[in-house]
Amino acid sequence: MNYENFFQDRLEAHRGEGIYRVFADLERKAGQFPKALKYPDQANAARATDEVTVWCSNDYLCMGQHPKVLAAMHEAIDRCGAGAGGTRNISGTNHAHVLLERELADLHGKQAALLFTSGYVSNWAALSTLAGRIPECVVFSDESNHASMIEGIRHSRAEKQLFKHNDPEHLNRLLQRYPREQPKLVAFESVYSMDGDIAPIAEICEVAEAHQAMTYLDEVHAVGLYGVRGGGVAEREGVAHRLTLIEGTLAKAYGVMGGYIAASNHLCDFVRSFASGFIFTTALPPAVAAGALASVKHLKISRVERQHQRERVQQVKRRLKQAGLPVMDNPSHIVPVMVGDPRQCKEITDRLLSEHNIYVQPINYPTVAHGTDRLRLTPSPQHSDSDIDHLVVSLQKVFAQVIRRQASVETKRSCAA
Repeated sequence: MNYENFFQDRLEAHRGEGIYRVFADLERKAGQFPKALKYPDQANAARATDEVTVWCSNDYLCMGQHPKVLAAMHEAIDRCGAGAGGTRNISGTNHAHVLLERELADLHGKQAALLFTSGYVSNWAALSTLAGRIPECVVFSDESNHASMIEGIRHSRAEKQLFKHNDPEHLNRLLQRYPREQPKLVAFESVYSMDGDIAPIAEICEVAEAHQAMTYLDEVHAVGLYGVRGGGVAEREGVAHRLTLIEGTLAKAYGVMGGYIAASNHLCDFVRSFASGFIFTTALPPAVAAGALASVKHLKISRVERQHQRERVQQVKRRLKQAGLPVMDNPSHIVPVMVGDPRQCKEITDRLLSEHNIYVQPINYPTVAHGTDRLRLTPSPQHSDSDIDHLVVSLQKVFAQVIRRQASVETKRSCAA
């Protein structure tokens, strides 16, 4: 087999479908988010040339630039050095990890929490361990769950049933097929990051409780953003105590890096003791844990960031709708602007970057289904009125150019036929 030809052929097929991904070479500007510097496309470029406005960052509240977070990280790296020094089991547990786990357990009203190197790893490790090691466990998974949850469930080799997205009645019908005494785990998210819709958590908990099923809630796109202390949608709705396990990230609203689970002492200890994704990986650097700790503690008491972000989100949604742009309605902070074609989506984002210095990454398959390609905007507290004005005007102009060109191409094809 010619391996290089195989790789090249598959990549060319990817490009042909319009879903080949290109990374923008950016440099975030400390203290000036959402501004960033863009490096030229040519190889070996030594200096960035253009300043761009980032409209697709998951640093939802700009905590990656917050003085408390930066000070905590500087102090920790001066005190502890760069790396953790090992896995959590072998010399890698630093005091910042212990303090952060306590803070996260308190955030969700749980007995314990367990840190991982990312939200992807925490989902993969926790779900694969729970579903794989509980005898005859059946997993009931929302059909729109994140890839990390899907991979964790698949790796567990447990029986899986998909229930219709955000549909407690369908979940109930599936659960009714199994004996009450058989172990069951219901896995779902609170905020779904591509459409921005929110799960009916209380109703799902009610169904799960009726069938003696555990509940596993991914709050990755909600922690820090919702609830009085940033405990997520479950905290906002007063149902955190009904969930067996809450999973979250430190890399989005908290602005740093890492993932975690929060649950009972025994459950967290079980995952700690049996999850290969925890046991065999190096611990988060102490400075990262310290920065995350400072961020979590700050957002427990400060509501300013959340309030300002909500105002920015509402303004962007309102302005885009007034401009006649195809914004998908939802109750969250996610602003999807629908395109529907991968090539058009890529052209729109390329033009926004090259002609208007606006960076938005095209979202296409496999992140979303074929034909639902989109822009995913994430307004932050630091996006100014002038940033919003520039975004709306630029989107109007680029959408008109791309759609007009496509209409012209289709007219020529029709005439030729």
